[in-house]
Amino acid sequence: MSPDSNNFTINKNAAIISMAVGLIMFASKISAYIITGSSAIFSDAAESVVHIFATGMALFSIILSNKPADESHFYGHGNVEYFSAGIQGFLIIIAAVVIIFESAKDLILGVELQKMDVGLYVITAAGIINLLLGLFLIRTGKKTGSITLIADGKHVLTDSYTSIGVMIGIILVLITGLKFIDPIFAIFVATNILITGYKLIRQSVGGLMNETDLSILKKITDRILSIRKEYWIDLHQLRFWTSGDRIFIDFHLIIPFYFTVKQSHDEEDYIKEELRKDFANADLKIHFDYCWGELCKLCQYQNCNFRKESYSQTINWNKEKLIGGTVIPKIE
Repeated sequence: MSPDSNNFTINKNAAIISMAVGLIMFASKISAYIITGSSAIFSDAAESVVHIFATGMALFSIILSNKPADESHFYGHGNVEYFSAGIQGFLIIIAAVVIIFESAKDLILGVELQKMDVGLYVITAAGIINLLLGLFLIRTGKKTGSITLIADGKHVLTDSYTSIGVMIGIILVLITGLKFIDPIFAIFVATNILITGYKLIRQSVGGLMNETDLSILKKITDRILSIRKEYWIDLHQLRFWTSGDRIFIDFHLIIPFYFTVKQSHDEEDYIKEELRKDFANADLKIHFDYCWGELCKLCQYQNCNFRKESYSQTINWNKEKLIGGTVIPKIE
């Protein structure tokens, strides 16, 4: 089985597990809400509804993103994962608004609570299960490079944090007998949910706009700098963008003019193999430029039979250099 097929199977199975757990959690929480009448428990149940819809969207995007490139999508379908993350964020915000509205109403009109101990048991179990599920989804998403699973995992963790907040609220109600604490905690939990929803939408927009991920840029530049060869005279205009679990990287590289086409392809294959140590699904395209006499002062390649002058000028290769323009205009 290829790495891509294996990742797809892992991602799909993780999404199915998330969906199944979401359905079980919703059934449990809505039952607890019906029994207790708690606004806080209602907020947790509403979050589980979003979990079900969001995981369904995640599963759909994982299946769609696995489709190979075709005539209408030359770079594949991976960007659907950003749409999925954005929709999850939007659904989370809707759930938070509903929770705040209902809780504010209960705070004003008052609320009748009963059998809160039963609700406490259900919410505690749900919080623990969702905590483990969220960590599992995030770990799996990072392993396979799936932004959808990571987003779903963060959403499930939010569900877990919601349960923890609700649990604390229920405990305070049981200890103090002050029923208004219940909707106050529900509003507090909903505010946290709003922040998570905003972050997911922000991540989605950033991905669709090909916003530069500085951590990825650092990994790419560090890898290139660690494998630099003495006849790589200049590397510039480094660019990259991600789509699902794939990353597309391109740059310009100046090499000796007498290198054959095969030697150029060998260099590209070598760099691609090295980059895939950090990015399993890296797609690399290099625009090769050839050198001429004026560049000899920059070239460290000592076995060159066409050198016109000695190596005398050092250009510091760093992140800023690699993403910038060529050094050629700087030569006096």
